[in-house]
Amino acid sequence: MKMADVRITSIDIHNFKNVISGHLSLENTRKNYRASIVGVYGQNGSGKSAIIETLDLLRYVLRGQPIPIAFADCINVDSSEATLAFEFRVMLPSGPQTVTYQFSYKSIVDESNQNSTMQNQKIQRIVVFNELLKCPILTDKQIKMGRLIDSDSSAGFSPVAKRKLLTGVDKDNNTDLLVAKKLANASSRSFVFSRELLSMIRGNVNNRMQSGSLSDELEFYYTIIESLVHFGNNCLFVVRTSHTGMISLNAQPLMFKYVEGHNGYQGVIMLPLDNPIDIVKSDKTVVEKIIANMNIVLEQLIPGLTIGVRDLGTQVLPNGEQGNRIQLMSHRKGRELPLKYESEGIKKIISILQLLIVVYNQSSITVAVDELDSGVFEYLLGELLRIIAEKGKGQLVFTSHNLRPLETLDKGFVAFTTTNPNHRYVRMVNVKDTNNLRDFYYRDIMLGEQDEELYEPTHNAEISFAFREAGEHFDA
Repeated sequence: MKMADVRITSIDIHNFKNVISGHLSLENTRKNYRASIVGVYGQNGSGKSAIIETLDLLRYVLRGQPIPIAFADCINVDSSEATLAFEFRVMLPSGPQTVTYQFSYKSIVDESNQNSTMQNQKIQRIVVFNELLKCPILTDKQIKMGRLIDSDSSAGFSPVAKRKLLTGVDKDNNTDLLVAKKLANASSRSFVFSRELLSMIRGNVNNRMQSGSLSDELEFYYTIIESLVHFGNNCLFVVRTSHTGMISLNAQPLMFKYVEGHNGYQGVIMLPLDNPIDIVKSDKTVVEKIIANMNIVLEQLIPGLTIGVRDLGTQVLPNGEQGNRIQLMSHRKGRELPLKYESEGIKKIISILQLLIVVYNQSSITVAVDELDSGVFEYLLGELLRIIAEKGKGQLVFTSHNLRPLETLDKGFVAFTTTNPNHRYVRMVNVKDTNNLRDFYYRDIMLGEQDEELYEPTHNAEISFAFREAGEHFDA
């Protein structure tokens, strides 16, 4: 079954970090571009990184992976739980379909892991609950949005008719379903996208296919679920600030075409820019081909610079397999140096370049980058984003402090944070095509002409006095 392309069209956030409530559309309603670009701008600590972190959390959920306990710190300090909702456009052969998925999560003390030797150490874990997957529901009368899987049910999930259709399980023999739900809960995973529930759905679909009783309705729902799973596992990439200094060579579409006879590469190759790494021998060939592909673009961005892979010799890996120890090198004017000696800006470009190449070429890819501008020359940043916006095919969500892209991107590609935690994200209104959005933004910071305040004013005299007062403590 061919997976459908998926694109995120909006995000709703409640009680996540400093966002009590926020809605962000990822669509440009001004013009019909193939690419979907959203740059989020705003004051420090106003909710920009929260957008990237919600997408990182979504990645764990769609993959059915345990959610790291670090996300417990993202729950707003005045709330015991956070709720996130995502709207997707799933491109099925019958046409684009709107699908929504929302969930809540909280942190609890894991009583099952407490013992007498750890009485003073409380082990916490994440619990995902109130999951709701909605899509067009096929009926004889009409097609309308409705519940496909609602985990808020003592019988596994509801509605009953959809549970029986998807899993073949009715209320009298749903023990396996309840066990699957408890296993997902105990291991900080989503139930809707857990391997246990997916196995039940896949097994039911396979049985119906073999018996020739697979209905159009079941195939429709199954394709939507599998497309979201495929999107989370293969097409959604998140680069947080902690990932700077690494090249993520995940199983991307561009990787597949280089490996002849490749059959579903599922590994993840994270290449550090500053240190050598041991990798399996087959991965070394893949890395070399992708690096060669990156150099095609890198030479145009930074004339005279290419990167390469130096083989430092064979190694026996911990699993006993033969591997190679490799290190990334930079090449300039016939000289080869370890890449770690290049500037932070160059390393930033290299760390995200492969993902930008994929975004430019693949409509099914979504990449989210926090602080895209970090160390990158502002003119180059503006031109890169202009090219991807006008000629690219995929989806790019980024945060930035550099305002140069406001002058190169269409105004529909830019969103702003506000000082209101109950209404965190807005688009500029009353912006004419002839307006320079950068100047317009500065003007609003000073005059406050938008419906929501975009910047909490600072006072130069008070800042100056604070510096002087702090200095007096040193003198004392």
